[in-house]
Amino acid sequence: MQAAQGRLADMRVVLVCALLPLLSASHACPKECSCNSNTKVVDCRGQGLYDIPRRLHPDTQELYLQDNRIRGLGSMAFREIPLVRIVDLSNNSITSVSPTALLGLRTLQRLSLAHNSLRELDKRLLGSIRSLSHLDVSHNSLWGLPGAMGDSLRNLSHLGLAYNRLTRMDRSLLEALTRLDSITLRGNPLRCDCQLIGLKLWLETYLFKGGVVDEVLCSQPEEMKGRELQKVPYQLFHACMTTSYHYLFANIHHLESERLLRGHTHGNHAHPSSHTLHVPMAMGEGFGGGGGGGGGSLPECEPKQRPRPVNLRHAIATVIITGVVCGIVCLMMLAAAVYGCAYAAIMAKYQRELKKNEELAAVQGADNATADEKEPLENAIA
Repeated sequence: MQAAQGRLADMRVVLVCALLPLLSASHACPKECSCNSNTKVVDCRGQGLYDIPRRLHPDTQELYLQDNRIRGLGSMAFREIPLVRIVDLSNNSITSVSPTALLGLRTLQRLSLAHNSLRELDKRLLGSIRSLSHLDVSHNSLWGLPGAMGDSLRNLSHLGLAYNRLTRMDRSLLEALTRLDSITLRGNPLRCDCQLIGLKLWLETYLFKGGVVDEVLCSQPEEMKGRELQKVPYQLFHACMTTSYHYLFANIHHLESERLLRGHTHGNHAHPSSHTLHVPMAMGEGFGGGGGGGGGSLPECEPKQRPRPVNLRHAIATVIITGVVCGIVCLMMLAAAVYGCAYAAIMAKYQRELKKNEELAAVQGADNATADEKEPLENAIA
């Protein structure tokens, strides 16, 4: 009996030894890559790959795929490595990314798609990812980022958008980037018209809070080409201020964010002149350097502050209500005038008919009197 148990134990050991190589081979390092089991880093740079390598170890933390020939990312392209934190796909030939390409990567922190040929990114791409802190999509052909992507970028500290085809930015997306430390916008054909007012206002608050931006240069229209957006005075946007709803609603958002900022800074005993952040730009002076401005320049802005309504929405509502009331009053006055004219015309016609009847009655009375006088005379003659 003991001999049989011994043979059974030996068979188990042999079976385990036979299975171990197969288990390790199922997650072996791809032959095109180099893997570090201690740091859990997989390096596949410059290997001429056309697709994401397979059989990656599920504990992989960092995946580097720069300088390859990858042309697209399919659905759940990284399903084998759900714990990956860094994915670098820069300098490939990627033209399309499936909306579910990153599905399941809940711990992703850094994603680079720079130096590719992307034209657009689907709003569902980042899905439920909330840990992303670094996103670089510079050197592509993007026309913009969808505003709905803002929920997935709330923890973002760096956003690279340089050298794309951006002509404007969605301000709802920018407002969601509450933790952004740096942003690159260089090399985009920005059109400095009414629809860029939102970006200009956002940049003022962003720079005031210490954010970093490389440079934001206007490419259109021709008279603003090469000028920094931050230094373009508001006077040049005068037409937008008087005729464009883009400026109106952008300014409403700006005032609300400014009010929240004032409340936050006052609650933390911040600099008392924080409410003047929009004044230097309105006067065409701009913020220099990192955008925080010098401590001595802010007090000079106090006398230049322009009076603004406490609540612009209430002011607009008041104007609309006043216009409606005035319109109703004017209609009532017009109705009264029409009624008065009609009444006067009817009374004049009545008076004319009454006078005519009186004259006719007088003529008939005179004729009757003459007839009465003639009758006795005729009788006397007879």
